[in-house]
Amino acid sequence: MSYTPDLPFSDSEYNHLQQIVIDTARRQLVGRRFIELYGPLGRGVQSIFNDIYVENHEAKIDFQGSFDTNIESSKRVNYTIPMLYKDFVLYWRDIEQAKVLDIPIDFSSAANASRDVAILEDQMIFHGSKEFDIPGLMNVKGRLTHLIRNWYESGSAFQDIVDARNKLLEMNHNGPYALVLSPELYSLLHRVHKDTNVLEIEHVHELVTDGVFQSPVLKGKTGVLINTGRNNLDMAVSEDFEIAYLGDEGMNHPFRVYETVVLRIKRPAAICTLDNPEK
Repeated sequence: MSYTPDLPFSDSEYNHLQQIVIDTARRQLVGRRFIELYGPLGRGVQSIFNDIYVENHEAKIDFQGSFDTNIESSKRVNYTIPMLYKDFVLYWRDIEQAKVLDIPIDFSSAANASRDVAILEDQMIFHGSKEFDIPGLMNVKGRLTHLIRNWYESGSAFQDIVDARNKLLEMNHNGPYALVLSPELYSLLHRVHKDTNVLEIEHVHELVTDGVFQSPVLKGKTGVLINTGRNNLDMAVSEDFEIAYLGDEGMNHPFRVYETVVLRIKRPAAICTLDNPEK
């Protein structure tokens, strides 16, 4: 539910504005394509706990099933749920012109604000937030790492992903997997795999069934392979891409696109980062 008192336009136009914001975010977001959501929890929820699990507890086999006093969760932490937002302005003359000419209001500024919030969300997912002490996929303690080969050599990219997948399998993370690469590495997957007539990315898709993506928030020669599923990670959402009208200001109309979300990594060992050895 958005905070929208005394809107300067009709309800149908506001619904159109909301749809533009949502559609723009969907086209931009990468992390949500493989991370499950927990929520929405409601605008009043400002913090949430996260259980971080150890990897050495296994299921047991027994006749009666005696109670095991060892609790799998190694520790519980609490995260403040930050607000991610971007403000934009609709100018009164543009709104009045749309009314006079009976044409749609130009909501391009709202689309750009939504895009910026979506990029910031992915920035938080992959790199975390130092200010709120939230780890990201690329820097969480306990993750696995793999130093990549020279992907300009045919077959190296596929072999690196096989090796990273094998590291996850050794930790009993047997998929499904999602792969996110920097634009530089993603482009190098579109090369013919040696001794075949198939692009390397097609062979990678056979191993990584939850999707192969690129994200501009990953720079250089980096990437990450994740065993997906809410048992390993999810994203807690209080409010999801809402619009707030901030009241008229100097005859113009400022708005805010915002969301309140936080990434919860429950099993860091379900993540294997692909790192550049030349860094």
